Amino acid sequence: MVPLASLLVPILLSAVVVFFASSIVHMVMPYHRKDFGKLADEDGAMDALRRFNIPPGDYLVPHPGGAAGMKEPAYQEKLKKGPVVIMSLRHGPSSMGQSLGLWFVYSLLIGLFAAYITSHALSTGASYLEVFRFVGTTAFMGYALALMQNSIWYWRNWRMTLTTMFDGLMYALLTAGVFGWLWPR
Repeated sequence: MVPLASLLVPILLSAVVVFFASSIVHMVMPYHRKDFGKLADEDGAMDALRRFNIPPGDYLVPHPGGAAGMKEPAYQEKLKKGPVVIMSLRHGPSSMGQSLGLWFVYSLLIGLFAAYITSHALSTGASYLEVFRFVGTTAFMGYALALMQNSIWYWRNWRMTLTTMFDGLMYALLTAGVFGWLWPR
């Protein structure tokens, strides 16, 4: 077993590497530019929603109210009539600084869990590839696997889910590389 404290540098450095890699992915790479579609009458849709003064949050339309409501004819008719919408609403611009800060903390957390699992599986002096395998698998689970449930349950398009999972694979490989390089000898 490797003391977790001896892995603080790879935890921090892997988060920094992932932070910069994700910035490059989202600012330079073209494949995320089509993640979200644009409504034909965006202004009209925004005006319509604005009139309802809906508080920020996540919404399902139509909403059945519970399992019993899913069987109600009125709910079934609304489903047939459509559209069915899952939306997240917020007011005004977001804080990019806050989102970037939370992303960095998230990357630290994934590095911490990868370090924890690998520190219990391997010992000091483990080979680069052994460390890479454990850290890479753990980091991939943290960055990517849970994203599939968004397409399974919340109808997010699979293209967006799979490209984001591909990003997660890249981040996991970078995390694994940092840990393999800096693993205590």
